[in-house]
Amino acid sequence: MSEQHSSDQPRTVVVTGANRGIGYAIAQRFAAAGEKVAGIHRSGEVPPGVLGVRADITDTDSVDSAFTTIEAELGPVQVLVANAGMNRDMLLLRMSEEDFADVVDVNLTGTFRCVKRVSKGMIRQRGGRIVLISSVVGLYGSPGQINYSSAKAGLVGMARSITRELGARGITANVVAPGFIDTAMTAELPEQTQAKYLEAIPAARFGAVEDVATAVEFLAAPQSGYISGAVLPVDGGLGMGH
Repeated sequence: MSEQHSSDQPRTVVVTGANRGIGYAIAQRFAAAGEKVAGIHRSGEVPPGVLGVRADITDTDSVDSAFTTIEAELGPVQVLVANAGMNRDMLLLRMSEEDFADVVDVNLTGTFRCVKRVSKGMIRQRGGRIVLISSVVGLYGSPGQINYSSAKAGLVGMARSITRELGARGITANVVAPGFIDTAMTAELPEQTQAKYLEAIPAARFGAVEDVATAVEFLAAPQSGYISGAVLPVDGGLGMGH
């Protein structure tokens, strides 16, 4: 039986989109736990104590270069948290093919590029943790977000296919599906929209970025080796199994 690392040994953790919001909180959490953390980001700054590597996940060579730098600095990657994403919301009839393709390229294909690159080393190590950050709208749906919800739903199929393909190598792949999380991006929504979302959440509050980081830390733990292909909602009950 292979297990990736003992819990007292620092692991190399890579978080994409670690410069803000959920990604920043996740990178911060792993760094505080004593792991060797690298953040892949296109702009902004990563948390203190985290190795920041600039890259564009829509470019395969850029992704490869980033992981090569991380491996040279911190060693083989044991944990990947694919969090980087973007949205370009608009109604179906106004959405151009470019609007659809660009969002899918970052949220879904960009994740594929990172997963493919990191899986080579995990196969060699016979162990690894892959956590994909999806969204409640990936399975619940949302008007004006056909591009975003399609990409986020795709991550579920990706994690489950990775599980079937690489599960025997000690590699797990799971999905965290956040709901309405209190970030700078959501704070920009009109108060009326925020009130409407709040009314639909059984927990009667918006989530904090730390709520998502807690779920990711759990799925990435060395002790979570028998959990794979799962979707863990962090949405205060909004999705209810969707």
